[in-house]
Amino acid sequence: MPHNGSKPPDTDQIKELLKKNKRSMQLLLSACAGCTLCAESCFLFMSKGKDPKYMPSYKVLNSLGTLYRKKGKITPEQLEEMKNLLWKNCQLCERCYCPMGIDIPKMLAFARRILRSQGIDGIYDVSLGESDEGSE
Repeated sequence: MPHNGSKPPDTDQIKELLKKNKRSMQLLLSACAGCTLCAESCFLFMSKGKDPKYMPSYKVLNSLGTLYRKKGKITPEQLEEMKNLLWKNCQLCERCYCPMGIDIPKMLAFARRILRSQGIDGIYDVSLGESDEGSE
Protein backbone atom coordinates (compact mmCIF):
# COMPACT_ATOMS: atom_id res chain seq x y z
CA MET A 1 0.00 0.00 0.00
CA PRO A 2 1.57 3.33 -1.01
CA HIS A 3 2.12 5.92 1.68
CA ASN A 4 -0.36 8.77 1.69
CA GLY A 5 1.96 11.73 1.08
CA SER A 6 -0.48 14.17 2.68
CA LYS A 7 -0.52 12.26 5.95
CA PRO A 8 2.58 12.87 8.08
CA PRO A 9 4.34 9.88 9.62
CA ASP A 10 3.12 8.84 13.08
CA THR A 11 6.34 9.69 14.91
CA ASP A 12 4.97 8.46 18.25
CA GLN A 13 4.30 5.03 16.77
CA ILE A 14 7.75 4.96 15.14
CA LYS A 15 9.41 6.00 18.43
CA GLU A 16 7.52 3.26 20.30
CA LEU A 17 8.72 0.61 17.84
CA LEU A 18 12.28 1.92 18.00
CA LYS A 19 12.14 1.89 21.81
CA LYS A 20 11.15 -1.80 21.96
CA ASN A 21 14.37 -2.90 20.25
CA LYS A 22 16.55 0.04 21.20
CA ARG A 23 19.29 -1.75 23.09
CA SER A 24 19.98 -4.51 20.56
CA MET A 25 19.53 -2.34 17.48
CA GLN A 26 21.71 0.50 18.74
CA LEU A 27 24.41 -1.99 19.66
CA LEU A 28 24.28 -3.46 16.16
CA LEU A 29 24.22 -0.01 14.56
CA SER A 30 27.18 1.19 16.61
CA ALA A 31 29.14 -1.94 15.67
CA CYS A 32 28.54 -1.31 11.97
CA ALA A 33 31.40 0.86 10.86
CA GLY A 34 30.27 0.89 7.25
CA CYS A 35 33.41 -1.10 6.41
CA THR A 36 31.59 -2.56 3.37
CA LEU A 37 32.92 -6.07 3.97
CA CYS A 38 29.30 -7.25 3.71
CA ALA A 39 28.94 -5.88 0.18
CA GLU A 40 30.24 -8.85 -1.78
CA SER A 41 27.85 -11.22 -0.01
CA CYS A 42 24.93 -9.33 -1.62
CA PHE A 43 24.01 -10.68 -5.04
CA LEU A 44 22.12 -7.47 -5.86
CA PHE A 45 25.20 -5.36 -5.13
CA MET A 46 27.29 -7.64 -7.34
CA SER A 47 24.72 -7.74 -10.17
CA LYS A 48 24.01 -3.99 -10.13
CA GLY A 49 27.52 -2.85 -11.02
CA LYS A 50 28.56 -2.64 -7.37
CA ASP A 51 26.32 0.39 -6.82
CA PRO A 52 26.84 1.44 -3.16
CA LYS A 53 23.07 1.82 -2.65
CA TYR A 54 22.83 -1.98 -2.81
CA MET A 55 25.41 -2.61 -0.06
CA PRO A 56 23.83 -4.17 3.04
CA SER A 57 25.57 -1.69 5.34
CA TYR A 58 24.36 1.26 3.24
CA LYS A 59 20.78 -0.01 3.41
CA VAL A 60 20.93 -0.47 7.18
CA LEU A 61 22.64 2.82 7.98
CA ASN A 62 20.35 4.82 5.67
CA SER A 63 17.11 3.28 6.91
CA LEU A 64 17.25 2.01 10.49
CA GLY A 65 20.24 4.23 11.26
CA THR A 66 18.32 7.28 10.05
CA LEU A 67 15.24 6.31 12.06
CA TYR A 68 17.29 6.11 15.28
CA ARG A 69 19.35 9.24 14.56
CA LYS A 70 16.23 11.29 13.94
CA LYS A 71 14.34 9.60 16.80
CA GLY A 72 11.52 8.71 14.42
CA LYS A 73 10.98 12.32 13.31
CA ILE A 74 11.13 11.81 9.58
CA THR A 75 9.34 13.15 6.54
CA PRO A 76 7.16 11.25 4.09
CA GLU A 77 9.92 11.78 1.52
CA GLN A 78 12.47 10.08 3.77
CA LEU A 79 10.08 7.16 4.21
CA GLU A 80 9.80 6.84 0.43
CA GLU A 81 13.60 6.81 0.10
CA MET A 82 13.76 4.08 2.75
CA LYS A 83 11.06 2.14 0.91
CA ASN A 84 13.29 1.92 -2.16
CA LEU A 85 16.31 0.88 -0.11
CA LEU A 86 14.42 -1.78 1.82
CA TRP A 87 12.38 -3.34 -0.99
CA LYS A 88 13.75 -2.33 -4.39
CA ASN A 89 17.39 -2.64 -3.33
CA CYS A 90 16.95 -5.66 -1.05
CA GLN A 91 15.29 -9.05 -1.49
CA LEU A 92 15.85 -9.90 2.20
CA CYS A 93 17.39 -13.19 1.08
CA GLU A 94 19.40 -13.33 4.33
CA ARG A 95 22.66 -13.98 2.48
CA CYS A 96 24.35 -10.79 3.68
CA TYR A 97 27.33 -11.68 5.81
CA CYS A 98 29.03 -9.45 8.33
CA PRO A 99 32.43 -10.55 9.65
CA MET A 100 31.67 -8.59 12.85
CA GLY A 101 28.62 -10.78 13.50
CA ILE A 102 26.01 -8.09 12.89
CA ASP A 103 22.62 -9.58 12.02
CA ILE A 104 21.95 -7.45 8.95
CA PRO A 105 18.78 -9.28 7.83
CA LYS A 106 17.24 -8.79 11.29
CA MET A 107 17.94 -5.06 11.08
CA LEU A 108 16.51 -4.73 7.58
CA ALA A 109 13.40 -6.72 8.55
CA PHE A 110 12.90 -4.44 11.56
CA ALA A 111 13.20 -1.34 9.36
CA ARG A 112 10.58 -2.86 7.02
CA ARG A 113 8.31 -3.47 10.00
CA ILE A 114 8.53 0.20 10.95
CA LEU A 115 7.68 1.30 7.42
CA ARG A 116 4.74 -1.10 7.31
CA SER A 117 3.45 0.52 10.52
CA GLN A 118 3.22 3.72 8.48
CA GLY A 119 1.28 2.13 5.63
CA ILE A 120 4.34 1.66 3.44
CA ASP A 121 4.92 -1.69 1.81
CA GLY A 122 7.34 -2.41 -0.98
CA ILE A 123 6.54 -3.74 -4.39
CA TYR A 124 9.06 -5.51 -6.57
CA ASP A 125 9.06 -4.33 -10.18
CA VAL A 126 10.07 -7.59 -11.88
CA SER A 127 11.16 -10.90 -10.41
CA LEU A 128 14.90 -11.43 -10.57
CA GLY A 129 16.05 -13.38 -13.57
CA GLU A 130 12.78 -12.90 -15.42
CA SER A 131 12.04 -10.56 -18.24
CA ASP A 132 8.73 -8.91 -18.87
CA GLU A 133 9.38 -9.10 -22.61
CA GLY A 134 7.04 -11.39 -24.47
CA SER A 135 4.74 -11.91 -21.50
CA GLU A 136 1.04 -11.57 -22.10
